Amino acid sequence: MTQQPLTLAEVEALARAAHEGQTDKAGRPYAEHLAAVAEGVRARGGSPDQQAAAWLHDAVEDDALSREWLDSAALPQAVKDMVLAVTKRPGEPVEEYTARILATPGALLVKEADLAHNADPARLSVLDEPTRQRLSAKYARVRSLLGLTAP
Repeated sequence: MTQQPLTLAEVEALARAAHEGQTDKAGRPYAEHLAAVAEGVRARGGSPDQQAAAWLHDAVEDDALSREWLDSAALPQAVKDMVLAVTKRPGEPVEEYTARILATPGALLVKEADLAHNADPARLSVLDEPTRQRLSAKYARVRSLLGLTAP
């Protein structure tokens, strides 16, 4: 018997629980970033699968959920593929990372929303200047490799 796919609300609840207690670089609850990325995907016309991937986009990378959990989760393969596409691998060159995103249907929109929130001036303004400059340059490079224009 096949499992019923998780609903978007269930994916959101899972992601919030998985990242419970985690904070971003500015000390804000990490779930705020996940919600902003999911909303960014929705606002850009993203599908429910892309919105689910947005909720889970950092879960494997941050060890909030395991790769094994993702592999066995009651999620469409497209969601799993997008999550894995946007998951950075240790030591992976940024060119390989961005090529994988571009090669995975739906993943570019998820990464675009992620970058837009990461590069939000209000979010960056609370960081020290060296960190702000380093992250801004990193995000600009990824956007360029992905062929994305201004945030």
